[in-house]
Amino acid sequence: MASPQRLPAVPAPSLSLTLSGKPESRPVGQIPEVNSISTLLTSLSVTGTCECVSTLGPALGGGHGWLQGHHGLVADQFLSMNIVLANGTLVTIDESSDIWWAVKGAGHNFGIVTSVNVKVYDIEHSNWAVETLIFSGDKVEKVYQAANDHLLKNGTQSADVVNWSYWLNNPDADAENPIILFWIIQEGVDVVDSTYTQPFLDIGPISATPTAGTYLDLATWTGIDLDAIPCQKAGLNNPRFPIYVESYNVTAQRQAYELFAANVKTDSPFYNSLFMFEGYSNEGVKAVDSDSTAFAFREDNLLFAPLITYTPNGTALDQQAADLGNQLRQIIHEGSGREQIHVYLNYAFGDETTSEWYGADQWRQDRLKSLKSKYDPAGKFSFYGPIA
Repeated sequence: MASPQRLPAVPAPSLSLTLSGKPESRPVGQIPEVNSISTLLTSLSVTGTCECVSTLGPALGGGHGWLQGHHGLVADQFLSMNIVLANGTLVTIDESSDIWWAVKGAGHNFGIVTSVNVKVYDIEHSNWAVETLIFSGDKVEKVYQAANDHLLKNGTQSADVVNWSYWLNNPDADAENPIILFWIIQEGVDVVDSTYTQPFLDIGPISATPTAGTYLDLATWTGIDLDAIPCQKAGLNNPRFPIYVESYNVTAQRQAYELFAANVKTDSPFYNSLFMFEGYSNEGVKAVDSDSTAFAFREDNLLFAPLITYTPNGTALDQQAADLGNQLRQIIHEGSGREQIHVYLNYAFGDETTSEWYGADQWRQDRLKSLKSKYDPAGKFSFYGPIA
């Protein structure tokens, strides 16, 4: 580790993107969204998916993104980092530092990151395509079985393909029940390969819309761009209840759908809620040694999260939302057949355990606690996903 330097004040954070030995930097506050980073250079850096969150925030908890099938998590792109520790010193850390393991998955616990140097990659394909499918709720089993069989393929989903879906209310498509909004996204084509789309078209969607574009369109296609409703400050509560699984259990999907549908009726305070199903390729994620980072769940293939959206109206409603979110997550967990729930830290509701955030292996828990004791014994950085 570099010699510490006493800081009178924390400098403005920045992100360095290094290409051919020539870094380009810009303050992080000026590049919070995916598209801004993508336009800094003619190359791509691995970022998250939603445009209205930062880049470094998700990265400290692992960070999923559209390019992870090729290059791994956002945290896997770190080359070096300047971080202000709990004792007020600014240090530069890299793979030679003992804390390096911890900041890639549990970084919220160890300091304030002021800058980071990350990998960038040549653009292999400038074109992307999406097939947007809308199904009625009676198709739950068929849709997610098709996803297992033709997209996920026992965890071998192609690096250039993403499957992504929501359950949500759309009265124009179905006035009575939530719809299944399902996207099949493919890199390097103008039309998604029929090998992927035809099994879903055969199910009988309400609509199917093919669209061509670029990487910069992905957030817009999936409703998480800066102008989308989820990115607006509307005074709403939006707790999530994430869980990783290996595949879609269609029986559990049906049970969860029925509970979700019953609680998001027109007169429900949770009418605008949605259930998220993120099916990235994990080839690049699994290529990184699981023991090499604090992010523990590289072998999981899918990330689910009910997002319970409502206008705040007292603690009783808050508890009702928490109960619903946890009930939905529990259905999925029971369908997974696992003893331990695996939770994506960046989506965490906050009532989960440290083993559910950081992995149940005792050596992981011991290593995190040891590093926490060394670098932040007073627990100054313990607001989000606290280790202890």
